[in-house]
Amino acid sequence: MTRINLYKEKMKDVVFSPSFLSADFSRAEDELVKIERDGCRYVHLDVMDGDFVPNITFGAQFIKAIRPKSRMIFDVHLMINNPEKHIESFFNAGSDIITIHAEATKHVNNCLQIIKGKNVKCGVSINPGTALSQIEEVLYLADIVLVMSVNPGFGGQKFIESSIDKISRLSQMRQRNGYGFKISVDGGVNLENAHLLKKAGADILVSGSAYFKSDNRKDFVREIERIQ
Repeated sequence: MTRINLYKEKMKDVVFSPSFLSADFSRAEDELVKIERDGCRYVHLDVMDGDFVPNITFGAQFIKAIRPKSRMIFDVHLMINNPEKHIESFFNAGSDIITIHAEATKHVNNCLQIIKGKNVKCGVSINPGTALSQIEEVLYLADIVLVMSVNPGFGGQKFIESSIDKISRLSQMRQRNGYGFKISVDGGVNLENAHLLKKAGADILVSGSAYFKSDNRKDFVREIERIQ
């Protein structure tokens, strides 16, 4: 099955990536099909180990099982300790993007190099309490920088307003150094704050609760991707 490659397109508008964390896992295949029918080109898959974050979700076998059901970009977010031990498994499962947390490994540079060596997009994520300076030395490697705008682990949390300033500063660093990474934002994203995030420099907006609880999910996708 041929998948979409958004990296060959110019991302003039924001791209919406629904967080599967808020989906009905008992109907995983149906949910995945509906997400794609709603016009989504990405799907955000949060892998949690119960150690780096307090919640446990799913692993590489789950992603491998649903991979044949969709042409969407599988944006896999590893909220796990020592991600370098598991990159191979998630690559083999069919991930298009693999994002690791800067706080979860002593070897961020090495992790990103391993992912890039698999010929998939690599991402680095930081928690709300982590300064941008902690990833400054690896930004040249990143295809995605994921800014967590809630404390990771559970869906439905309130957006942390200071994240907007962090995104703006990250965008300035990108422009100043000529980097090509996309800025993704995850946590508490909705139609009310999406325009502020785009203005700050965000390219990819991840949302779970707001999307899955909306009265018309297809309209939600259209609105958020047309934010000015």
